[in-house]
Amino acid sequence: MRQLRFNDPGFQKKVSKVFIRDAAPDKALKSKVADIIESIITGKDKAISRFTKTFDGVDILPSEFRVDEAELSKVAKEVSSKTKKAIRCSQRNVQKFAQASMRKNWRMRNDQGVVVGEIYQPYSRVGIYIPGGSAPLVSTVLMTVAIAKAAKVEDIVVCTPPGKNGKVCAELLYALQQCGATTIYRIGGVQAIAAMALGTKTIPKVDKIFGPGNSFVVEAKRQLFGNVSIDLLPGPSEILVLSDSSGRADFIASDLLAQAEHGGDSKVAFVTTSSKLLENVKEQLKIRSKSLSRQKQIREVLKNGTTLVLVNSLNQGIQLANSFAPEHLSLIVKNHKEVVSKLNTSGAIFIGQYSAVAIGDFLAGPSHTLPTGGAGRSFSGLTVDMFQRRTSIVEVSKGALNKSAESVKVFSEIEGLDAHGESVFLRKTDHS
Repeated sequence: MRQLRFNDPGFQKKVSKVFIRDAAPDKALKSKVADIIESIITGKDKAISRFTKTFDGVDILPSEFRVDEAELSKVAKEVSSKTKKAIRCSQRNVQKFAQASMRKNWRMRNDQGVVVGEIYQPYSRVGIYIPGGSAPLVSTVLMTVAIAKAAKVEDIVVCTPPGKNGKVCAELLYALQQCGATTIYRIGGVQAIAAMALGTKTIPKVDKIFGPGNSFVVEAKRQLFGNVSIDLLPGPSEILVLSDSSGRADFIASDLLAQAEHGGDSKVAFVTTSSKLLENVKEQLKIRSKSLSRQKQIREVLKNGTTLVLVNSLNQGIQLANSFAPEHLSLIVKNHKEVVSKLNTSGAIFIGQYSAVAIGDFLAGPSHTLPTGGAGRSFSGLTVDMFQRRTSIVEVSKGALNKSAESVKVFSEIEGLDAHGESVFLRKTDHS
């Protein structure tokens, strides 16, 4: 656990190393992912089987990639009524939020009388990646597949890694069925992203890929952009809590630990103006972490991915938060309305003592698929409009053409594109 205070020697340099991040991958990771993709390009389904054996420890033939109807038909009996209720509850919230924020077709007339506008249509076929390595992320199904369904995507393809028994857990399959997945493949990692992006005999190519994953999955999406459209680059989990002296140490520690239990490269940070609160949070992290089940993951993140920072003012804290661009930002300050408007790089902001990040992760409505690794400076979180293609429309009447012709002529002369001007003036002189 790293602890920094504004009056430490070299504070600015030390804090910059932690909070100013580059979302670019390291060279070794980049090379490994490129090699796997190249193997998928040449080896197709056989290569996918080989990598599934290597990374997931499961022997699986191409004919077994797809979860069949027989397996799906058993799922409802294996899932508890309590789980079904929770899934339906989250699904309703997510889809209501998606429907409320969906972009609508529109039209207007410009100054020359030309009708212009936009139409939004769902992608025909999308691919969604659901991580399942250390935990079956049922909630990610809600935060991706349910949104695709709300956007009226016709074909929703899902890839998720198999468990050691070669199967996908019943709760995950139930959520996928409930939310509208049309095809489910039990493959994960780089090989799943490559299969959806490039297409194989067993897994047809999709139009766009969605979903979070580990650093390998994120890098695969980055490298395959162009072969296929990509949503964003959501990687290992992150949280930054920004608090003044009004924060409660137990609440803050619980939110930090909730993200730390994802393990791996997860990052958690606490920034405060209160020295007393910082010490209390540090103590609460030690106390509360002892009773949690995912000890290995939590210990790893507390040791290597946790930073506690004492700042001399809330404005300094805001600057650090904007530099860090966290996936989740928990804001616990007295004047939150004033502060929220200054936070401009966070994936999602959770306001106040009772806004546990886990409610956003599982239930609230907005997708928990959010930018990480500093990418929040450039990307927003997953939204329903990402499942829609935008097309602009232009409809010109004869009168609107006449009013537009002179300006078009000027542009065509400046740019030396006389055929452009001719295509308009030909229509202007048409008296038929």
